[in-house]
Amino acid sequence: MSYRHLLVPCDGSERSQRAVAQAVALAVALGSRLTVLHVQRSPALPMPGLGERLDPATLQALTRAARDEAERILSRGLAAAQDAGVPASAERLEGESPHRAILETAARLGCDLIVMASHGRRGLRGVLLGSETQRVLVQARVPVLVVR
Repeated sequence: MSYRHLLVPCDGSERSQRAVAQAVALAVALGSRLTVLHVQRSPALPMPGLGERLDPATLQALTRAARDEAERILSRGLAAAQDAGVPASAERLEGESPHRAILETAARLGCDLIVMASHGRRGLRGVLLGSETQRVLVQARVPVLVVR
């Protein structure tokens, strides 16, 4: 099977950067295009209920910082693709459920392969935190290549 459009979710971690590198190499080998995706979550607040007590300007600054970080992450992914001569685009979405955003983006854009990192959480930490990669693997309608 030939994969023509690869989706690579990226959170800026070292592991997700390895997934970007693998996706770029695969895209070069297959003559595919690439979409780099970052799902921006709402800024984390230190304590539940604190959001109502924060100054609106502080919330705006936190949101702006998260958006800037997302743009930096996407720029790195696009630069890697561009350096390799791979046609690429970027998607930045906001949401609290990265796996849903990944699956919806793959379907909306007609991606036929998802290349993503596994963060390797095991044991109780993995159970408590869950795994976005595991959720994508279970629910994806297209193949998923997991990079370790």
